[in-house]
Amino acid sequence: MLMFVGVDHIGVAVRNLDEVIALYRDVLGFKLGGIHVLTERKVKVAFFSTGGETQIELLEPLDNESPIAKFLESRGEGIHHVAIMTDDIETTLEGLKKKGLVLIDDKPREGAEGKKIAFVHPKSTRGVLLELVMK
Repeated sequence: MLMFVGVDHIGVAVRNLDEVIALYRDVLGFKLGGIHVLTERKVKVAFFSTGGETQIELLEPLDNESPIAKFLESRGEGIHHVAIMTDDIETTLEGLKKKGLVLIDDKPREGAEGKKIAFVHPKSTRGVLLELVMK
C-alpha cells in the first residue's frame, strides 16, 4: 500500500544559487528557511517556505561532476524533481517496486534537512524524477 500524504517540495536546478535566492526572497517574497551544503552529493541547496506545507528547494552544483551540473548541461535551469511526503517510506518503496517502478534508492538515505529520502527513476514516471520524503 502506498502512503502518500502530500507534496513536500519542488526541486529547481539553478546555476547561481545566490542570484536565485535574491529572486525568490526579494522579488517573489518567499521566506528563506535554510541553506545546506551536501558535499558528498556535490550540491548546495536552499529551502524556501511558500506559505503552505510545500517548499521550494533550489539546487546548485558544487562542481561539474554533480548530477545537478549534468542536468543543467542537458536541460538548463528549471524543475529538477517533485518530492512527495509519505508516512512510511520503506513500505512505499516496496510498493512502488512491486508495481514495476525502477528505484534509484532501494533503501532510504538522509536528505538535506535530516529527513529520510529516496528517489524513483524518471524512466518509470514519464520523465519526472520523484523524491520520496518521510513526513
